This record gives sequence, C-alpha cells and structure tokens, in this order.
Amino acid sequence: MQVKDRSRGSGSLVSQVGESLRQAILSGQYSAGDKLPSEHELTETHSVSRPVVREAVAALRSDGLVEVRQGAGIFVIGADPALSGRKVDKARVASDLEVLEIRTPVEVEAAGLAALRRSPAQEEAIFECHRKILQCIEEDRSVREADLELHVAIAEATNNPLFRHFLESQGAAIIPQSRLVPETRTAEQTAYRKLIHREHEAIVMAISDRDDQAARNAMREHLVGSQTRYRNLLKDLRSFAT
Repeated sequence: MQVKDRSRGSGSLVSQVGESLRQAILSGQYSAGDKLPSEHELTETHSVSRPVVREAVAALRSDGLVEVRQGAGIFVIGADPALSGRKVDKARVASDLEVLEIRTPVEVEAAGLAALRRSPAQEEAIFECHRKILQCIEEDRSVREADLELHVAIAEATNNPLFRHFLESQGAAIIPQSRLVPETRTAEQTAYRKLIHREHEAIVMAISDRDDQAARNAMREHLVGSQTRYRNLLKDLRSFAT
C-alpha cells in the first residue's frame, strides 16, 4: 500500500506538482479556457494528497495562470507567469465587487420576471443584444457597452420600469471596470469574453423558453461567478501587498 506525501516534505511536493502543471500550461498542453484535471485526478496522477494539490493550484492562481470556479473546476486563464492583477487598483476592484453584490438580487429577480412577461419584441431585443456581444468578441472589441445593453434589455422585459431605472441610475458602473485579464494577453481576454458570452446565453435561452426558475438560476450563476472572480483577484492583490 502506497503512503502518500511521507517520503518527501509537503513543501517539496507542492513545488513539484505546481511546476508540472505550470510547464503543461506554458508549453501549450493546456490553453486558455481549458479545464485542468479534477482535484481527485491530480491527486492520483501525482500520488499526493488533496491539500498538496490545493496548495499547488493556489500558487498557480496567484501567478494568474488558473482560476477555480465553484462547482465547475480549475480553468486555465493565462500563460504569462506574471500576475496580471498586480497593476490593478484594489479600490476599483472592491468597488466593482460591491456593485456586483447589489446587482445580484435585483437582476436574478428581473431575469425570472422577464422570462414570464417578455413580449416577442422584447425577446428579439434581448437576442439582438446577445448577438452584439458575440460580434464584439469576433471583432476583438470591448464587450462592455453591449454587455450593459443586454442587462438593460432584460430589465426592460420585466415590464416593471423600476428594474430598468435601477440599472440606468448606476450607469456604466454596473459593468465591472477592473480587468481580470489585461488587454496584452489577447487569447486569455478572448477566452474570458467567451465565458461571459456562454453565461449570458444560458440566461437568454431560459428567458426565451419562459422558464423563470432557469432564468433566475442562470443569472445568479453569472453574477455570483463574477463576484467569485473579483473576490479572488482582490484576495491576490491583498496577498501581494503584505
């Protein structure tokens, strides 16, 4: 019976596992947007314990190479070992997170109501906004304006003007301004935008299907997922300040 982790120090094991994964990413074995093997698979492959894998993954995340998505797994976000978040304004990240937190309960309910109340014209407007985001991605342009238009279109489809007024009162600030991935890392930026597009697609399709619960769930997953990404960025920034 093999006893894991006892023949070598855990620090050495963490470094070895981390370096193995780092080289796999830098060599192109895993590209931006790819999902790494599960925690269980990594423990088996490297014959180490879960804490060792978690520490190795945490180191990669601090270097801006991967992100951990709750319930989804570990995903590659870059191939540059320099942490992209080091140059990000912590105050702005914290502000973006606050906006995401207040948006979540409002927009989760808005998505549900839009699924129940949207008219054919409003449904088409939502689809058009969604198409604009994809066009921006394909043309390598910022999706921020189109992203805002989509969320406002969903609010409009509730047929309760207060939802739209809430978003409009916040203006462009409702869309986070801090960059999780810098513009210089084109492949990673595109992968991130495609992730957002897939999250939007789940919301849009649920609204089209008039499935209010699925619409709420999809919007919650989208906004809570964004919160998690910004909390991780803020955590990394704070760790580098100590």
